[in-house]
Amino acid sequence: MSSSTPPEQILAQEQGAIMHALGAGKRVEAEFGLGEVHGTLVLTTSRVIFVCTDEREEDLRVGVRGDPLTPTVHLLYSDVEDLSQIPDDPRNVSVRLGDVTSAKGHKGEMTKPSLELRWKKNSGETGAEFVQVLTGRRRRNLNDWAGVISGLNAGTLKLVAVPEDPSPDTLEGKVAHVLSDMQEKGIFAIGGEVEAEFGVVVGPDEVQSACEILVKRGVAARFPDQSGDVFYRKLSALGEPSFSS
Repeated sequence: MSSSTPPEQILAQEQGAIMHALGAGKRVEAEFGLGEVHGTLVLTTSRVIFVCTDEREEDLRVGVRGDPLTPTVHLLYSDVEDLSQIPDDPRNVSVRLGDVTSAKGHKGEMTKPSLELRWKKNSGETGAEFVQVLTGRRRRNLNDWAGVISGLNAGTLKLVAVPEDPSPDTLEGKVAHVLSDMQEKGIFAIGGEVEAEFGVVVGPDEVQSACEILVKRGVAARFPDQSGDVFYRKLSALGEPSFSS
């Protein structure tokens, strides 16, 4: 009886991450914007991928939602909802987990959380550091990815079974697709993305109903806010959604 290889799954994403080469002064470069490349860092069941093509720009408030005093962060990122749609571009970096020789997380008092990776390339080794831009009240940060990568490579990290997405012919399937970037989104943001990507018109009540169906099926999680708004995020096979930003 033959066994099939399970499909590659997105486990986490860090939008707006900064990539720069390893070397002397790397943390100074990251903090002051020298020699940096912005994009989205994606962790899957078999790869680490840095996508810096088709970038988008967005100003986000970080902190408590609805508080006008929270600082604004200008984010440059690539939206990754489907691995098959990542452009085959030399600027993007794709590293098989099996080629990773070292994964270290850094989280200092004066520097932002980061992930330092080294991997085999041709007959030698190369590496890069990826620095987190979005900070705030998070249970997990980019430095925590190091333990996940090590656990996946060692076979000691147990993933949680996540139900398959509903058919894209249904509204639930369309909503699941736009949540595949693992980001927390509100009803109107979800509805806007569904309309833009699929060319359909949907009302907020329809979107919320579809989101609640995904929650009941274990595909997504609901996050009520102090303001009374509700936000949704797709569940990860890591067992918790807070590895993404």
